[in-house]
Amino acid sequence: MTEILPSYVNGAWWTPDATAAATANEVRDASTGELVARVSTEGLDLGAALEHARTVGQASLGELTFHQRAVLLKQMALALTERKAELYEVSARTGATKQDSWVDIDGGIGVLFTYSSKGRREMPNSKVYVDGAVENLSKDGSFLGRHIYTRLPGVAVQINAFNFPVWGSLEKFAPAFLAGVPTLVKPATPTGYLAEAFVRILIESGLVPEGSLQLVSGSVPDLFDHLRLGDLVAFTGSASTAEKLRRHPSVQTGGVRFTVETDSINASVLGTDAVEGTPEFDAYVKQLVAEMTSKAGQKCTAIRRAIVPAASVDSVIDAVRARIAERVVLGDPRADGVTMGPLASLTQRDEVLRQVGKLTAGGGELVIGSTDAPSVRRSEGSGGETSDGAFVAPMLLRFADASSSALHEVEAFGPVSSIVGYDSIAEAVALVARGGGSLVTSVATHDPAVAVELAGGIAAYNGRVLFLDRDDARSSTGHGSPLPNLVHGGPGRAGGGEELGGIRAVLHHMQRTAVQGSPEMLTALTGVWHTGSASQPGGVHPFRKSLAELKIGDQVVSGSREVTLDDIETFAAFTGDTFYAHMDEAAASANPFFPGRVAHGYLLVSWAAGLFVDAAPGPVLANSGLENLRFVTPVSPGDSIRVELTAKQITPRETDEYGEVRWDAVLKNQNDELVASYDVLTLVAKELAPA
Repeated sequence: MTEILPSYVNGAWWTPDATAAATANEVRDASTGELVARVSTEGLDLGAALEHARTVGQASLGELTFHQRAVLLKQMALALTERKAELYEVSARTGATKQDSWVDIDGGIGVLFTYSSKGRREMPNSKVYVDGAVENLSKDGSFLGRHIYTRLPGVAVQINAFNFPVWGSLEKFAPAFLAGVPTLVKPATPTGYLAEAFVRILIESGLVPEGSLQLVSGSVPDLFDHLRLGDLVAFTGSASTAEKLRRHPSVQTGGVRFTVETDSINASVLGTDAVEGTPEFDAYVKQLVAEMTSKAGQKCTAIRRAIVPAASVDSVIDAVRARIAERVVLGDPRADGVTMGPLASLTQRDEVLRQVGKLTAGGGELVIGSTDAPSVRRSEGSGGETSDGAFVAPMLLRFADASSSALHEVEAFGPVSSIVGYDSIAEAVALVARGGGSLVTSVATHDPAVAVELAGGIAAYNGRVLFLDRDDARSSTGHGSPLPNLVHGGPGRAGGGEELGGIRAVLHHMQRTAVQGSPEMLTALTGVWHTGSASQPGGVHPFRKSLAELKIGDQVVSGSREVTLDDIETFAAFTGDTFYAHMDEAAASANPFFPGRVAHGYLLVSWAAGLFVDAAPGPVLANSGLENLRFVTPVSPGDSIRVELTAKQITPRETDEYGEVRWDAVLKNQNDELVASYDVLTLVAKELAPA
């Protein structure tokens, strides 16, 4: 791997010529200092790569529905899983232990699996995402409004940090791909060779639609000059670099979306109840040490400030010291028994030590660890010397002055944390807030009152808050583990973005647009039937139609059924629902909502099923749910009801022989007044079973 690291652009692998190679940057093994690769983009036509994404990539992804893209994400995850041993081998050169590599590699693969699943469960099998309810903009229902999401027409440029070359790329790629927006990945140079390895596996799998994924290995000095409206940039890195990029005209006036995840002085608060000897105290110490040493502390979510009751500071320091001595073995990740590797590069090591100097100058006392070169365990036959490695021992600094600006502003991006005491919950809240906005704060407490008071004060300063106690300590994914289901990002200093958060992250790559028009037009635009648009009552019962035959607007209009007092009393006796509105005429009449005794709402819904169902076996396989039920007009003895059931939305499943049909169910009385409305969900076979 000592040759020039290639880029993948315009549908092919690319490397610079020999002249450029002579001046390429060198990337070395984090443990041994061995040369791993050379990196250069000299001569790369970045504008052409972006245009390839906007044209070829947009076209190939545009042919696919959300579900089809989701299926591809799962297949990509499986392809990476089959060859992840190769990725682990490469990852060791970055200084990552097996556990670190698991977080990065398996974590990234897990993001693909999660977005594949959520895309098929929570998004339609179409190309337009409908958001929110219909807005009726006219008295007669002939003019409606609705919000839709459509994909951005450009390219998602993803600039990643060095600490998670796999996860950091895939957590941005997955939602962009699901949205239908092509990606150009720009990994950080020190670990870009691992990003190249996973991209190569994906390209070789043949699963990647043409132009939907490109990789630039090396610097991109004129990148923003080539961006335009419809493009977006997701940046992970330092706040200072982010601010420079944010000021570029493409972002300021050119309409390029720019989201950021930057420096974060994350905190972990020990509750006042979590004294030494409690499970919460032990969980707090365990988590703090894990966050100091996992990925050698090179995590944007790592704990930088341990905020503990003043009376517990000494006991926490002692417990952390003991756990580090017991659990942490520093050295080459390929050596047996090593639990913590080096930093990613010598440059990063020097930067961490420089920041530790700022912390000590700002009042921090080094109570665990040292800035001296540590003793490390070497891997036999690895080549090089450990003296060439970027090793730093775990360090904990104690701050006597909680108001120190260094404590709340300086981040040593390595195995370094600071500890400070507090005297009240209000003071703990104020200390968390001094971080200026964080990705995550964790709280170790078993006292709900402490948790509620802290949450009320700190939630606004964080993208995520983890509450750790004896009940979830074993199952918790931990302070520093972002999950694709939940927000990853944070306010203020943390950048103000949301790189994850379930389907919300997909929608970041799309434009929310209000569309207005007739019911017929909105049905055509959204693929969802709207009241007032064309329907097809009569003829073959819709329940006799397979998914291939069923059409939006197919409808059943039932006959009517009268409700009697005997029906109401029978249902009450059978179900045990003897609520006074159904059984006591005087009490019901006194209720402002009822004219007297009325039918149970669930009796009406049950009858409705009997009115619209076709009972014989057929393509309808099961009723899978009922949503958005509303009871509008009470039904008295002597009233009658009828049902209109209309095929509202049809969602075939890509990997199954059936799909889901959402039906619009409306119950009306003899005066044509709306009694109830809801959605019925059924599973329907794609094709009729052979006779």
